[in-house]
Amino acid sequence: QVRLVESGGGLVQAGESLRLSCAASGFTFASYHMGWFRQAPGKEREFVAAITSGGEIDYVDSVKGRFAISRDNVENMMYLQMNTLKPDDSAVYYCARRRRLQSAQYRRLPNGYDAWGQGTQVTVSP
Repeated sequence: QVRLVESGGGLVQAGESLRLSCAASGFTFASYHMGWFRQAPGKEREFVAAITSGGEIDYVDSVKGRFAISRDNVENMMYLQMNTLKPDDSAVYYCARRRRLQSAQYRRLPNGYDAWGQGTQVTVSP
């Protein structure tokens, strides 16, 4: 019963901040690489950030310097701190678990992940 539950989304004005949380259960969280994706209306699901089981981090260029991904392997939690939010950041944000034994070339691809949360809506007004 793998479960990923996102929370923390909401409506904010441009320039403000949000912190998204992902609560993981049903698997050995500390052994898995994890990631955040987002999807806006009419667009494909987009990679946002990834973090390996050992703490290696990768971001899409558009959020570098503004977003920070982190994880707490004791509490089975992953976070996405989002600062200086822009209207273009508006989307449904998804927490995802990376497939085991996959090459790093899959870390930015949705097909590289085998479990997903239900998503949390982030809306940034001008």
